[in-house]
Amino acid sequence: MSDGKDRPSRARRTRRTSGDDREQAILASFEELLERRALPEISIDDIARGAGISRPTFYFYFPSKDAVLLSLLDRMVEQARAERDAALASAAGDPARAWRAAIETYYRIFRAHRAVSVAAADARVTNPEVRALWSQVMTNLVEETAAAIEGERARGAARPGVPARDLAVALNWMNERVLHAGFAGHAPTIDEAHVVDVLLAIWLAAIYGGSPPTPS
Repeated sequence: MSDGKDRPSRARRTRRTSGDDREQAILASFEELLERRALPEISIDDIARGAGISRPTFYFYFPSKDAVLLSLLDRMVEQARAERDAALASAAGDPARAWRAAIETYYRIFRAHRAVSVAAADARVTNPEVRALWSQVMTNLVEETAAAIEGERARGAARPGVPARDLAVALNWMNERVLHAGFAGHAPTIDEAHVVDVLLAIWLAAIYGGSPPTPS
């Protein structure tokens, strides 16, 4: 993304700026700022200036910068869910491919917005709304994963073992922590070129005993 220095001022645009344009400008300005600064270092004035609007206009659309962060995170989650569902549909009958699609989709989208991902993870400590949103995201992932594991066990493809929900909790939080460590630059991390392969290998080992199931 641009660093904002060479971006034309939205205030000099000749056409009337709609409400949706202003909202998009706020979101884009905030994400660009997050790529250069930590969340506590960003002010409402910074966001408004980058969006080419006034401070009062900012408050017409969002009550706080945390609300902007929530909106960005919610959009990322919705995009990941939609693209994951499409990928799963195309992988029907091939469990290993389906599990890869589920992991890879979230990785790809959150990596594309890594500054937002890191800021949201940090904000969960102090912001109950961000924490509640992420808790719901993880709960949905766990429930869907547990149902898929139970389905694989019922058809005899996956081995029996610990309760499916407990396994789903462990696997999804493992993914979340591993991906966050990579996005935030924490050491040690898994090379980005291999992280999906490594996570998939662990999932297949935990669910199937290490041997990927044969496509039906």
